[in-house]
This record gives sequence, C-alpha cells and structure tokens, in this order.
Amino acid sequence: MSVTVRIPTPLRKLTNDLDIVSADGGTLVACIDGLDNQYPGLKDRILDETGQLRRFVNVYINGEDVRFQQGVETALNAGDEVSIVPAVAGGGV
Repeated sequence: MSVTVRIPTPLRKLTNDLDIVSADGGTLVACIDGLDNQYPGLKDRILDETGQLRRFVNVYINGEDVRFQQGVETALNAGDEVSIVPAVAGGGV
C-alpha cells in the first residue's frame, strides 16, 4: 500500500532534493516511520519527542488537516496524498 508524500523545500535536503516521494503505512505515523527509514532525520523534523506533530508543521491527507482528524494515527489508504507543510509565521496587517 503506497501513498504519495509531498516534501516541502526546507526538508528536501533529507530526500536528495526530491519533492515527491512514495511511502507505505496504514497510518500517518507508520508512513513517517517508513520515510525515516528511507530518509534518516525526516521524522525528527516532523514529530516532536512525544511523537506528535511539531507545532510549526502541518500535515494534510488529501487536503484535509490531520489535526482535525486523528492526528498521527489518521488512517491512510493506497493512493492517498500526504502533504507536509511548514507553518508560515507572520505578523498582522
């Protein structure tokens, strides 16, 4: 079971400059573990020491924010698209 993972520019140095990679896993956390096996160091950039998403990292599955689903335990299906998006910090207008 394979999903497509979109890698943001700041993390591409870990994926040999690939912007799209394939990964396996029945849940988001299993997918991230698999990615870390292929691209060491990636997991530490996405998850904190408690295994939850880092505060400034957003992850979407098929355009839906996983924070409004089951977080890192959100189920994945073959063909899903996972997008890792660093949060953009900015000031008010």
